[in-house]
Amino acid sequence: MNIRKAIETDIPAIVSLLASDALGSERENYTLPIPESYIKAFQNITSNSNQYLIVVEDADEIIGTAQLSLISYMTYQGGIRAQIEAVRIKSDRRGSGIGEQLFKWMISKAKDKGAHLIQLTTDKKRPEALRFYEKVGFKASHEGLKMHF
Repeated sequence: MNIRKAIETDIPAIVSLLASDALGSERENYTLPIPESYIKAFQNITSNSNQYLIVVEDADEIIGTAQLSLISYMTYQGGIRAQIEAVRIKSDRRGSGIGEQLFKWMISKAKDKGAHLIQLTTDKKRPEALRFYEKVGFKASHEGLKMHF
């Protein structure tokens, strides 16, 4: 198993993973060819040195993905906060330690880059994800709010 930054040829596999659950299937558009919006997003993400679009690869198969963003901000004396988004492990590979390995990689990367905090959100419709995040050390310490446009 290999955890690495994504490359452009990984885009179809990433979008497939994002669309592979009930919530993702409602908001993603996994069609071939891949819609241009995903290619533009990939280019925006990978051109920013504070963004890490990650894939987990086993042999020649992409079996997981996540995005780690480093955010500089004024509080905490001009600190760096790490944000985790879009975590997916292929459904038939869950429960085998892949998610834990991915989180160890992201936490290590965040620390190496000087972050003092790492955070994530999860949809309340994903209770199994919440249990997993708590298992790997995250605490439900804040209430989060969102506004969709």
